[in-house]
Amino acid sequence: MSTPQLVVHRDKELMAQAAAARLITRIVDAQASRGTASVVLTGGRNGNGLLAALGSAPARDAIDWSRLDLWWGDERFLPEGDPERNVTQAREALLDAVPLDPARVHAMPASDGPHGGDVDAAAAAYAAELAAAAGPGDHAGVPTFDVLMLGVGPDTHVASLFPELPAVRETERTVVGVHGAPKPPPLRVSLTLPAIRAAKEVWLLAAGEDKAKAAAIALSGAGEVQAPAAGAYGRSRTLWLLDAAAASELPRSLYPPASA
Repeated sequence: MSTPQLVVHRDKELMAQAAAARLITRIVDAQASRGTASVVLTGGRNGNGLLAALGSAPARDAIDWSRLDLWWGDERFLPEGDPERNVTQAREALLDAVPLDPARVHAMPASDGPHGGDVDAAAAAYAAELAAAAGPGDHAGVPTFDVLMLGVGPDTHVASLFPELPAVRETERTVVGVHGAPKPPPLRVSLTLPAIRAAKEVWLLAAGEDKAKAAAIALSGAGEVQAPAAGAYGRSRTLWLLDAAAASELPRSLYPPASA
């Protein structure tokens, strides 16, 4: 378990640009060291803002896009191409504009896919895909993600792990079907905390005043069942990337600069 580090930016635009630059560096470093990189994307306004910033970053072409594996932390269980699906939004924000290897873009199953409306079967299939990509030195039955990004909800949820719901209590499976999510749609597919914690680095993104209380709760020692964001951490690094509004309720003692 790594101790959370905080980086606070003036506004959400600067946060997105800085996070995109940081992600480029991590991907390039991973590709230089072992030939490939593996990243877990998040949806929502902050995740999509980061992808858009990455698309316009001058250094984006330093990435070898053909040697990048992309996974998702969660997905709305909706038909393929639905505008509310995270993968649909990610394609619009960035993915359609860069030369990715389609075989390395690991979208979560859609509700009109081979598993039909069975969200639990869809989750099991994604878990199997993760397990197939894992190597002998990897943890928790998933590949070692270089960076796993999560948006933080106003209720402290991350991925589709909502406070007090069964998914946040899962300790064995890496992917679960979520039933009765408190925000629409009610059916979702989500990585679990064990899968999230297998990542080298976990980055939590929060921008806006509506995220201030959630950040304060998650960083003040709350339990992960009550505040799922508190249970999201990486093996080597846990990084909270916030704008000033989202950090407004944090004590100044939590503001030390993150190391490079």
